[in-house]
Amino acid sequence: MWNERANPETSLCQIVLMTMRAQKPEQKLNEIGFRVATLDDCPVLAELNHQLIRDEGHRNPMTVPQLEQRMRNFLAGEYRAVIYEANGELVAYALFREQPDEIYLRQLFVVRHRRRVGIGRRAVEILRSQVWPKTKRLTVEVLLANQSAVGFWRAVGYTDHCLTLEIMPAEDSGAG
Repeated sequence: MWNERANPETSLCQIVLMTMRAQKPEQKLNEIGFRVATLDDCPVLAELNHQLIRDEGHRNPMTVPQLEQRMRNFLAGEYRAVIYEANGELVAYALFREQPDEIYLRQLFVVRHRRRVGIGRRAVEILRSQVWPKTKRLTVEVLLANQSAVGFWRAVGYTDHCLTLEIMPAEDSGAG
């Protein structure tokens, strides 16, 4: 099915994403498995990160190639990523950094056609029970405008801790 839409310049990660979109959302998901991401996963993680940025309304202007390089830097440094799969399909990923007293969850993304069926909740459960030590504080940042994400994080046990306020620089109107 995806061959009809692919062209010779279509990247492997684009083909994977097209195949994922072609899956029927009503398909039953078996148990969700997970694995640690490697540098080879960076192209797909960058595509998903680009979707995350758009979906949450973030103002990050990075392109997919820039996000791929950033993801490579993250994984080569102090960040780790976990990829979640169900029925042979990539359904979510998490990117986090472990510090001496805390684990900072930078990104959690569930593919669009698999949302609202418990994958995000299960992904967090897996992190908490099988990946992260139970002795550390867990933190996540969420954009306040993304109220569905705020509700999700509260529903899985996170509580409000900090609110960052900002004043953006005035745009130069050219008048002077």
